[in-house]
Amino acid sequence: MKFITYAQVAISACFAFISPLHAESVPANSIEAINVAQQGNEIAVKIDLKEPLTMPPAGFSVANPAKIAFDFPSTANGLGKNSQTLNEGDLRSMNVVQVGERTRLVLNLVRNMNYTTRLDGKSLYVVLAPITRLTDSAAQRATRFSEESAVGSRHSVRDIIFRRGKDGEGRIIVDLSDSGTAIDIRQQGSGLIIDFMKTTVPDHLRRKLDVLDFATPVSTVETKAQGENVRMTISPKGLWEHNAYQTDNQFVIEVKKIVEDPNKLVQGSKTGYQGPRVSINYQNGDVRALLRLMAEELNLNAVISETVTGTTTLVLKDVPADQVIDIIFQQKGLDMRKKGNIIMIAPRDEIATREKLEFESKQQISDLEPLQLEQFVLNYQKATDVARLLAGLAPAGATGGVPTAAQRILSKRGSAVADPQSNIIFINDIASKLEEIRTFIKAIDIGARQVLIEARVVEANDSFNRSLGAKLNFINSQGTQVGGSGIYTVGGSVTPSVTSGGATTPATLVQNSMVGVNLPSYTSTGGTLALSLFNASLSRILNLEIAALESDGVGKIISSPRVITANNVKAKIEDGTEVPYVVTQNSGGTTTQTVSFKSAKLSLEATPQITPEGTVKMALIVKKEEPDWTKAILNNPPIKSSVVETNVVVENGGTVVIGGVFITDTQTSTEKVPFLGDLPFLGWLFKIKSDSGTRRELLVFITPRIISEKLRVD
Repeated sequence: MKFITYAQVAISACFAFISPLHAESVPANSIEAINVAQQGNEIAVKIDLKEPLTMPPAGFSVANPAKIAFDFPSTANGLGKNSQTLNEGDLRSMNVVQVGERTRLVLNLVRNMNYTTRLDGKSLYVVLAPITRLTDSAAQRATRFSEESAVGSRHSVRDIIFRRGKDGEGRIIVDLSDSGTAIDIRQQGSGLIIDFMKTTVPDHLRRKLDVLDFATPVSTVETKAQGENVRMTISPKGLWEHNAYQTDNQFVIEVKKIVEDPNKLVQGSKTGYQGPRVSINYQNGDVRALLRLMAEELNLNAVISETVTGTTTLVLKDVPADQVIDIIFQQKGLDMRKKGNIIMIAPRDEIATREKLEFESKQQISDLEPLQLEQFVLNYQKATDVARLLAGLAPAGATGGVPTAAQRILSKRGSAVADPQSNIIFINDIASKLEEIRTFIKAIDIGARQVLIEARVVEANDSFNRSLGAKLNFINSQGTQVGGSGIYTVGGSVTPSVTSGGATTPATLVQNSMVGVNLPSYTSTGGTLALSLFNASLSRILNLEIAALESDGVGKIISSPRVITANNVKAKIEDGTEVPYVVTQNSGGTTTQTVSFKSAKLSLEATPQITPEGTVKMALIVKKEEPDWTKAILNNPPIKSSVVETNVVVENGGTVVIGGVFITDTQTSTEKVPFLGDLPFLGWLFKIKSDSGTRRELLVFITPRIISEKLRVD
């Protein structure tokens, strides 16, 4: 005998919330244990934490379904589990969810209850008490006081703000007077109803907001007073899901568009199984009957094929209903196809065969479907290039290879003809392909944004030269005869005596003007200090000259090429000269000379790409070339070149240094008389020391600017 025990466990769900902190940081506190005890009509919940709290956590209650939530900032979930079934009086279960550094504790109740909180060391006590209704006025005042101590009795809505999220969701932000406002949120029909219990709203906030222009799933948000409460009605459109969370006095509702996934039974952006949790004890039961029960639980319309047969045994506890269906599919080799809220369940082979037949029939229909002619007027693209793209060919003038037939957008019977004069393209194809081509042309026929790229090449030169030393001169313009054998002088040359035919020509002295002994010999353009001893009768001069030279030179050269180009289009600008050089060739005893040219230019080559964030990604090549005539060989100078090639991402209008070269050249030279120049202190009379240094620095700055598409005349 078969029997089915089918018990549904209520959803244990809580409002998601967003933590403004980074998830990778470590919370300072954690929840270590939670104990529950019933004391008469009250339920005491003891929450043990790692560190004591300075103040009770913020909490709020929801009327339907009945639950109370507490937010613990900078606290982690140290329990090792996210849910637990309690079944203590009116407390059914609890959920502990951690997001980032914040943990939310949700107490799922059978009915609405009051709560109070108390701190005791490292523990937080939450006492749940039933809401009593007494006729005695004193009892009513006591109950009202109890409610004020729990969640407060006087609440108000201070402001309502609507914003569009970064993912296109509609975000309604409600500023409340305090965090103890009871909130009841539920889906009713195609809208979302939020009731703020015992709350007032100012007159200027009682209105209907038309937010259709924000391009979110929300069309209108209406706020009005309803008795002692405030009701907010949110009217979304299409397929949507909502998410609500509260932080202190701010309550936020997010309505997000759902992109339908045909492979999921329950639509939504959350990962994993999202269906209501069920407990099943199914012994040797029919598979078709179990699939029907699961479809009813998920509120889906199911069409189960007659080929689905067999029995199964399942013993599951607190498992999502969509996961149960997935388990049955894997066990019995079944699959499904979903359209809207209707699913068709059949064996995988049967579905694959049916889809294959559908594809073959569509292919046959496309072969027999009549062709239609449609013309497209292009505004930015060239009609000839688009026609080649549709046919699977490379655009005229492209350097790449011709694409394969798999890249053809036209059908095998379709054709495209372009008129270059009117820039119109005529396409003859089936109706389904024409719709694809229309979408394709709309996507590519847009005006390209332009970017101004400015490069600044800064070259700084710094030179230093210093010479220090002394020059000792001794000049003797009169010869000295020694022993009658000749004349010996210092600082000149002597012509010896010559005897011819009994006549003797005396020796003569050849003396250069002011040239004698020069220790050491150098040429200086610096300042000098000279001391001379002169003997007029002997025509001898002793000259001591102290010389010092120091020179500094600083120079800066700035080059600033600029170029404007379209997005994703390479541009190049260059400025400079062609340097001629002579090439000599010997061939068969004949020498020929030819003149060739080598470029020495400043060039900028850039390919910008505007990112969705508004920054500019650039592929850059910056060259600075110039001839160096100081090192020319046979009047042919070498080319001094500096090249930077890189890829960078820069914000609009920002400046980045993409490269730099720093060169330092230091030289020291000494001229001296051997031995004498090495004497301590006195050696400076016989030597000259020269220090020279040069520094060269080259920096390249890049600044991109996106040219606005809007022009305004003031």
